[in-house]
Amino acid sequence: MRRPGSKQGFYAVIGSRRLPMAGEERATPVALTRAIFLGGAALTGLAAWLAIDRRPRPAGLAALVGAAFSLWAGHRANHGAGGHPERMADALLDRVWDGALLGAIAWAARAHSPAVAAAALGALGASFLSSYVRARGAALGYSVEESHVTRGLRYGLVALGLLLASPFWPVCAAAGVSVLALLVRSSQVLKEERV
Repeated sequence: MRRPGSKQGFYAVIGSRRLPMAGEERATPVALTRAIFLGGAALTGLAAWLAIDRRPRPAGLAALVGAAFSLWAGHRANHGAGGHPERMADALLDRVWDGALLGAIAWAARAHSPAVAAAALGALGASFLSSYVRARGAALGYSVEESHVTRGLRYGLVALGLLLASPFWPVCAAAGVSVLALLVRSSQVLKEERV
């Protein structure tokens, strides 16, 4: 039973000092989605720190688990367990994942492997441009598809490169996936403009 003035949902779970007991208010589906987002963001930060610290295999593992959390929370947010704030958090965490990990790879590789650093920056730029085209198209009223498969593939390639401690080709492939998504989204906007 809910008491007047008591906290609800996400803040009740995150802000409480104890777990709810039987018969007390439970966390809402939105609160669970937000908690999964927080876990994904924390693991993404850990992966970026490990990549900067030049520990690619642990960074790859943290990146892979953080990506799984991000995709899981994004799926929940877009399929009934979240509202507008959770869908916005999904897009934001996608940008954070790319910026933190690809930026960390570029920073760690800048001195000893400039080709890897350039590939990471290219992948980062392509990913951000692809996201911009999707957001701009949606803001103009066009139906531009957002695919979790594309994100999962991009995340998996970057994590694989870290796990193999040889990120050049996987990061180049992730850049290719982002460029392909950019071209598909641009063509969707052009097709709707003609109609």
